[in-house]
Amino acid sequence: MSTTKPDDRPVCFVVMGFGKKTDYESGRTLDLDSTFDAIIQPAAESAGLRPIRAIDINASGVIDVAMYDLLLRAEVVVADISTGNVNAVYELGVRHALRPNTTVIMKEKDGKLHFDLNHINTFMYEHLGPDIGHKEAKRASAELGDLIKKALASTVPDSPVYTYLPKLQRPRLSDEQYAEVLNEAEEAHQVLSAVLQQGRDAFDASDMIGAAVAFERASELKPEEPSFRQQFALATYKSQKPSAEVALLRALKIMEVLKPDDSNDPETLGITGAIHKNLWLLQGERVHLDLALRYYSRGFEIRRDYYNGENLASCFDMRSIEQEDPAERLFDKMSASKTRVALVGILHSIVSEPSFSERSDQAWVYATLANTMYGLGRAAEGVLYEDEFRKLNPPDWHVETFEKTKVTLSALAGNKDREQEMA
Repeated sequence: MSTTKPDDRPVCFVVMGFGKKTDYESGRTLDLDSTFDAIIQPAAESAGLRPIRAIDINASGVIDVAMYDLLLRAEVVVADISTGNVNAVYELGVRHALRPNTTVIMKEKDGKLHFDLNHINTFMYEHLGPDIGHKEAKRASAELGDLIKKALASTVPDSPVYTYLPKLQRPRLSDEQYAEVLNEAEEAHQVLSAVLQQGRDAFDASDMIGAAVAFERASELKPEEPSFRQQFALATYKSQKPSAEVALLRALKIMEVLKPDDSNDPETLGITGAIHKNLWLLQGERVHLDLALRYYSRGFEIRRDYYNGENLASCFDMRSIEQEDPAERLFDKMSASKTRVALVGILHSIVSEPSFSERSDQAWVYATLANTMYGLGRAAEGVLYEDEFRKLNPPDWHVETFEKTKVTLSALAGNKDREQEMA
């Protein structure tokens, strides 16, 4: 017999996307799970509410019934419409139609408001890189908590539907099955959150097999979420088990579901490019190098992503060695140099931001700057940035990735020297 005390707190239903999403208006990738964990959940709890995030509602009957019931019955709905998530915006519209007030809209500050929402008060927060810095999370959580409390205390409509149709009466439903829906939604979110934490912990410990197991499970729990499959593929090929080649081919199969040939997601493109680059290094088949260039190039063009840019430059260098036509060889060399020059500007801009010290990707920024400088022949600057990278004590797999790239750049530089001697 269960002795668990029922959670009878008022409900804060959270409408938002999951995992890492790219906002194509601002060209940034945002970790929406971090938004929930660091801002929304503590804000709701500070207001005395029970935060419910719908991972998967397994209520009997038509699945939409449970969702609509939550949108109607929840004392507060917080809708994060960052990245223009169409499901979130649709669910926000349903809430506005069902309830005159206690709906709070929020978004990341650099994202564009979609549809006709510019006239509605919207709470702004900031992602520092893909993640949220500690200071910003603390500020945003406190302010959002206050906003939720004010919404609960107010009787003034915040829904544009009830603002412009003041005589409209909102619908009401019975309590039947509502508690069951809440418990199922909350339990599903807790299970997924635990699996994701296992995956993140495994990555931090450089346990790629453990990370692959966790993110495979996350992909099963929420198969429509691309970021979980991306991390599953990344951990799979980084594990090099049972062999480097088999791991890469398995990772490529995992990524096929995301249709990288048609994708504009920089993370999908970057990971698929990495798989082909490593297959090229193992097998020496030119098709893999050309495919790596194709994916990295599109990923860099879409949002000037430094990960895609660094690898794009390296692949241009690699292909220049394979070119028999002098003009093609020169083109690839110039493309590599041009890409790296652009990267220096992008990365210097990131480092100069006042909030840079709070970014979760500091180590990757310094590592990329170091190897970009090495690739440009600016070794003294490369050493300085490498020192900054190592001072942050990154996980072993970060260091291994950095050193592998550095060795590759050294080999490419040696090849250039030999070409010049023969010229």
